[in-house]
Amino acid sequence: MPEIRFTPIPTPQARALQAGGLDAHGQPPQRAVSDGMGNPCRHCLKMIPQSAAMLVLAHSPFGARQPYAETGPVFLCADPCPPWQGADVPPVLRSSPDYMLRGYDASERIVYGTGAVVPVAELAAAAGRLLSEPGIAFVHIRSARNGCFQCRVDRAAPA
Repeated sequence: MPEIRFTPIPTPQARALQAGGLDAHGQPPQRAVSDGMGNPCRHCLKMIPQSAAMLVLAHSPFGARQPYAETGPVFLCADPCPPWQGADVPPVLRSSPDYMLRGYDASERIVYGTGAVVPVAELAAAAGRLLSEPGIAFVHIRSARNGCFQCRVDRAAPA
């Protein structure tokens, strides 16, 4: 099974949005204040603390528009935050008992039969199993309840 890494929204994209850049719908992110409950930042992959400024925006974690390129709402810390790095399950994924995993091919299309709701304790192993299958280039982790994009899982770069 391959080594994996949990991949957040790329830092250049996060910084552009934090600086007022436009979201996937061509609109500036909405500014809000976190209530401390259920506002996961898709860059640092931590919960945005209560009373902290945050952005709400439309995000598509795909390189191009195509039928499988879903767009949905996400939260982002309003101020620059460090990107998540590592193979450990990020803190943001400990806020729900389970998540939807889905494999995609190199053309960013869903690989049918790879979607499953997985308990948090099994996320890393399940993502690793998917990434060991031929034809799967990356995995998305999404909310099992609302379908919102949480993060991407990739094969770790060789050491």
